[in-house]
Amino acid sequence: MLSSTAAKHAFLLLFLICFINMPQTGAMANHTVEEAYKVLGISPNPDGSLAREIRIPMVNATPYIVDPTKPTPVALSKDISAHHLYPFNDKACMRLFRPLKPPPMNTKIPLIIYLHGGDFVLFSATTLVFHNFCNDIASQIPAIVVSVEYRLAPEHRLPAAYDDAIAAVFWAKHQALGTYGRDPWLNKYADFTRVFLLGSASGGNIAYHAALRALDFDLRPIQIKGLIMNQPYFGGIKRTKSELRLIEDPYVPLYVNDVLWTLALPLSANRDIEFSNPLSSIWSYNNVFGKIKRLPKCMVKGNSGDPLVDRGEMLVKMLEKCGVEVIHVVVEGGYHGIELNNATAAQELYGYIKGFIEST
Repeated sequence: MLSSTAAKHAFLLLFLICFINMPQTGAMANHTVEEAYKVLGISPNPDGSLAREIRIPMVNATPYIVDPTKPTPVALSKDISAHHLYPFNDKACMRLFRPLKPPPMNTKIPLIIYLHGGDFVLFSATTLVFHNFCNDIASQIPAIVVSVEYRLAPEHRLPAAYDDAIAAVFWAKHQALGTYGRDPWLNKYADFTRVFLLGSASGGNIAYHAALRALDFDLRPIQIKGLIMNQPYFGGIKRTKSELRLIEDPYVPLYVNDVLWTLALPLSANRDIEFSNPLSSIWSYNNVFGKIKRLPKCMVKGNSGDPLVDRGEMLVKMLEKCGVEVIHVVVEGGYHGIELNNATAAQELYGYIKGFIEST
């Protein structure tokens, strides 16, 4: 079994559980698909969609201080529609964050496009832990943060999330141009020449693919200066040492990830498709490595206690081989999603992100 307590099941769901691979190494040998579904709090509907238990609260945006008697947030937030840029998603929206105490007049701050975690299958920009994460990033960098409400699998399998992420990049371009008017917060505070893509777990995967897609377009006047991937979610058919060492990890059990990739990837695809494995021979055959060398400066952060840590290291080596400037941070110990429930780890991560942005 995954854990002796229901608490660990809830924790797994709460703090991302993301990566997958491998019937052939026996990940599912002692487990069932039904067990994985139970752990995740999901069940299949007859039409192929999922029923999802809402185990983590969703919260409203805080565009202004509603109740002065309650704790004051460190940032303000509001939901904005972007359906005019998402012809395939008429409910598209983003949650925008700005520091509660913005910088002095005429001082611009970076614009961060954020992709939340959740294995491509779970959660929302409105989920409490990701809302709070964006609050902290907006306050501590400081920055304007745009948290993307991307579509989930299996209702919308990959590359749907990549489509939504690149649409958010184009939204930022149109904001800079004022094509559809400009949001007052961005107009007043955002430095469109300092745009960063930030993602955790599956969000790191999405940010990576969005950054590659962005190379195909003229995005002026915005400039994507950096790509930040926190414990990025990648996979492959062949298991890594960290995956095998931590095969029954309480936070990222590989049998659950097998099921998640099955839900996220296109039908009939395996884990060596480029969406999962950026080092696959199929990927290189399509001449994507020629694009990789044009990526902006990257930061990849991992934890040695995370089964996904070797995947991050493999990505870093590939990026460096292609000539990309990479800051690689591996924190000893920890686990997947540690920053979402450990204040010390969160502050450490914020420090790494702040230092990266300030040096870029």
